[in-house]
Amino acid sequence: FEGDRGHQFRILRAAKNRFGATDEIGVFAMTDTGLREVANPSALFLAERRGNIAGSAVFAGLEGTRPVLLEIQALLSPKAGEGAPRRAVIGWETARLNMLLAVLESRCGLKLAGMDVYLNIAGGLRVNEPAADLAVAAALISAATGTPTAADAAYFGEVGLSGELRQVAQADLRLKEARKLGFEHAILPRRIASNSARA
Repeated sequence: FEGDRGHQFRILRAAKNRFGATDEIGVFAMTDTGLREVANPSALFLAERRGNIAGSAVFAGLEGTRPVLLEIQALLSPKAGEGAPRRAVIGWETARLNMLLAVLESRCGLKLAGMDVYLNIAGGLRVNEPAADLAVAAALISAATGTPTAADAAYFGEVGLSGELRQVAQADLRLKEARKLGFEHAILPRRIASNSARA
């Protein structure tokens, strides 16, 4: 079982399966009567999302072979005191955040070097795929500019060091899940967008 102790959700992930795939997961909620299966994890993870808030973006991700929509939250504040700015990350890799901040500063002209950065994957899930880069970048840009992302848009795509967007696996599954939950738009790498149905 995986999951943040402070959240009610737990992920059951098979590390070894002699007779099947190891990339399948089960999502469970801790209730007063025990563990209960979550039939639609995306709806549950987005249930407490507040629209029209700067620093938030919806990521269309994959957990194993299951598409899951998650809210990524970013908060920026001016660095307090001397020393290096703080980088606090929950649910994502700190090294990947540092790389993305460098790309946004070098390639997009955002001034983030003097800012403390707080990043959270809402719901307590840990995201390991590079496809979250674009959603994290959208949340950071939204927080830096004070402009909310579109409430009906989902994001996915890998960001390269030169600022380019790279394709990720299973775009159609991600788009289908976003469409099922009422998202009208998807922001993703161009080549995938031209070959796949719009969300």
